[in-house]
Amino acid sequence: MPSVLSQSFVWPVRVYYEDTDAGGRVYYVNYLKFMERARTEWLRDLGWEQSALPVLFVVRQAQIDYLAPAVLDDALTVEVQLASQQGARLQFVQQIWRDQVCLCRAEIQVACIDAQTHQPCRLPADLRSALQPKQ
Repeated sequence: MPSVLSQSFVWPVRVYYEDTDAGGRVYYVNYLKFMERARTEWLRDLGWEQSALPVLFVVRQAQIDYLAPAVLDDALTVEVQLASQQGARLQFVQQIWRDQVCLCRAEIQVACIDAQTHQPCRLPADLRSALQPKQ
């Protein structure tokens, strides 16, 4: 895992029946959904609503390691850390935990695109500044 620029942001999630597969475990793609929601809440916690931005964020690359299953009614925490930002890209390190057990970890690369043209663009300067590590 790469080093990180930000402190951890943690978002709680409960596993519902709709999140599970026929075997009663969280269906693999739902971990990515939990991570997406946590990144949205991380941004909101920083004071930014995605719907108010002139840009969109799209996942460009995801590398995920599934370590242990989550099941119905588990109380999970989804951790978000910004690892890097460069031009039009953000790199995140994310982990999903049940108590002290890491269930999965991922490196997620997100690209910034213009909301109108859908072409890659730099992060807005004020958002870029807000994401800089605090000294």
